[in-house]
Amino acid sequence: MPSTEYNASQKQRMLEHARAAIARELGYKLARCSAEEPWQKEERAAFVTLNHHGQLRGCIGSLSAHQSLWDELSYDACAAAFRDRRFAPLSRDEFDDLDIHISILTPTQPLAVDSEQALLSALRPGVDGLVLEEGVRRATFLPQVWEQLPEPKRFLEHLKRKAGLAEDYWSDTMQFSIYQVTDIGE
Repeated sequence: MPSTEYNASQKQRMLEHARAAIARELGYKLARCSAEEPWQKEERAAFVTLNHHGQLRGCIGSLSAHQSLWDELSYDACAAAFRDRRFAPLSRDEFDDLDIHISILTPTQPLAVDSEQALLSALRPGVDGLVLEEGVRRATFLPQVWEQLPEPKRFLEHLKRKAGLAEDYWSDTMQFSIYQVTDIGE
């Protein structure tokens, strides 16, 4: 099982690594830092969230581990900066005022619930990220989203909308899973 605790130096290196990946894509000449330590080589799921002047500027990641943490952070940082369909690609003018947040996920755990009320009762605001799956639709909110949507009912309604479903939608075929994160920010 990969570690979920990182020291201050490791966290700083992750943030610098993500920022450097974006800078290289913008044309800045920076050397690549290879993954030489065991924690960098662990397969981990992660998300990189970018904020510009306090506003969301991009957020991309994966829910399941499929590559090293170091490769995942490079990929997610560049994807959040240049390939998040909600935003135009990041410009050099925005780069200096960019805040980077990294969320390293624990493996997802399925929730066996038979009603919306049971789901709402099972959620731990501020702790759990939630994945909703219904047919081909899939959406997630990181635990940090609880800061904007602290009520479980509103959290779920917004997640349903993100998945392209009506806020009052419920089906016995919906599947849910939870996860937690190690949150690392500038």
